[in-house]
Amino acid sequence: MLYNEFGQWLREQFPYKVQKISINAGFTCPNRDGTRGWGGCTYCNNQTFNPEYCRTEKSVTEQLEEGRRFFAHKYPDMKYLAYFQAYTNTYGDIQRLISLYEEALSSKDVIGLVIGTRPDCMPSDLLNYLEELNQRTFLLVEYGIESTCDETLQRINRGHTFAETKEAIIRTSSRGIRVGGHVILGLPGESHEMIIKQARDVSSLPLTTLKLHQLQLIRGTRMAHEYELNPNEFHLYEVDEYIDLVIDYVENLRPDIVLERFVSQSPRELLIAPDWGLKNHEFTSRVRRRMEERGSFQGKSV
Repeated sequence: MLYNEFGQWLREQFPYKVQKISINAGFTCPNRDGTRGWGGCTYCNNQTFNPEYCRTEKSVTEQLEEGRRFFAHKYPDMKYLAYFQAYTNTYGDIQRLISLYEEALSSKDVIGLVIGTRPDCMPSDLLNYLEELNQRTFLLVEYGIESTCDETLQRINRGHTFAETKEAIIRTSSRGIRVGGHVILGLPGESHEMIIKQARDVSSLPLTTLKLHQLQLIRGTRMAHEYELNPNEFHLYEVDEYIDLVIDYVENLRPDIVLERFVSQSPRELLIAPDWGLKNHEFTSRVRRRMEERGSFQGKSV
């Protein structure tokens, strides 16, 4: 096995085909509303990962139903994970949060939740509820790690430290809840050596799943403006160079971490760079082929 692949892992969790449906439940972030900071993370434009059906004027039920109709024509017997994706989905009044999660779980063919959030937004009362929820349904809590370097986290206006990330992941995992992580490779100021060290730091955390994304410059973000002013402070990877970086990273990852993806795809009209012209599955095929050429596999250097 070249790496621990998410699709295979899902097949081991469920006796039927499962698809995530993204939801935009109208949340904000503590570094947008002044609690932690203003303006959000410098790279962030949430339009980049919201499908057409994810509109806040629609209820959670309506978004799930539209998503289900979108997928069901291809796989009529498919089941779904409601993916609370946009912004910080554990940030708000706890009773409102619980009602939204329960609304999602009561929707037709929804058999679990994936909740995307920040490490500084997991109050104990909510974690108590999630521990109970985890006893009766599939649950994955996905934290935005982004970087394990505090200097980078400060530079991208993340509003928390790596120590806070570590603490949140350990607290969540200790309740028996599956924990996912998300990192961005190629953030400004991070060398190849720093990125590989990140793989080892991430491996020390009790993570079940991990998503890798390349740095993308998105129109309308503060980072895009920074790039315009100082392009030499950024290293935008060519596709083959990034593939080798991903493989170096994966070789330094704990072998049991489930890898969900290697790249992110932003809408063409929002993307400034890099534009590789590859779909996710095409990129993944190239990673697998290159791993075979290199005799590589997940955890090879651990």
